[in-house]
Amino acid sequence: MDLITILSRTFFDIPAMMDVLPQLLATGLVNTIIISVAATVLGTFFGLILALMGISPSRWLRVPARLYTDLFRGLPSILTILLIGQGLARFSYQLFGPTPYPLGIFALSLIASAYMGEIFRSGIQSIEQGQMEACRALGMSYNRAMRLVIIPQGIRRVLPAIVNQFIAIIKDSSLVYLLGLMTGQRELFRVGQDAAVLSGNLSPLMLAGLFYLVITVPLTHAVNYIDIRYRTGRRRATAPQSGLKEVDEVDVKRAVAPTASLTSEQGH
Repeated sequence: MDLITILSRTFFDIPAMMDVLPQLLATGLVNTIIISVAATVLGTFFGLILALMGISPSRWLRVPARLYTDLFRGLPSILTILLIGQGLARFSYQLFGPTPYPLGIFALSLIASAYMGEIFRSGIQSIEQGQMEACRALGMSYNRAMRLVIIPQGIRRVLPAIVNQFIAIIKDSSLVYLLGLMTGQRELFRVGQDAAVLSGNLSPLMLAGLFYLVITVPLTHAVNYIDIRYRTGRRRATAPQSGLKEVDEVDVKRAVAPTASLTSEQGH
């Protein structure tokens, strides 16, 4: 048996892939998207709060935000998930029952919020100080200026980094299986791993990896497109306009103005 045959049977066993494909689509893919989107939404919300705390003039807000960010950015994701999943298991049991599914989402959101907070903070602080001064000159309060002007501009500047963080959350969702998910709560990695153990080869796990690529690769290209669009300031192309028409209109107005004044004088 040559090397190519061994590799094809180990990683690309088509019958084994077809057997696990329905489970990957109906269970693994759906749960991966639910976990990733829910953790991203929570992480974005908490991250924005952290960013505002981090740029606050109050030291009592800046120091806790800095400590939180250093803590959850410094710990490995797998360690955070295990600490949250096992440390809060009794508390979660009273609210959600025996399922560790919510704890996995919560742990990922804590990790994501630390990174999101730094992303938002850098975006907000990149806005020129003159923007805030202009808002204050227009009579806006600090909170209204931040909500309507500064924060939207900052988010737009860091949008590629936000999408990159979403991709990282999708990949980290494969660690939630460590909490012992139920059969209907397994994500892509867990479904592929269980099928690989039953089939005796790695083809189901390889198919799960392909699903991760199907999700993350388009997002990666979307990040590159957004980055190029915002960095170069491209806009939708419009039909070229000649300045001669505007010059003609100005000449017509100048010619009409004296005529109108003479007519008015004659009328008087």
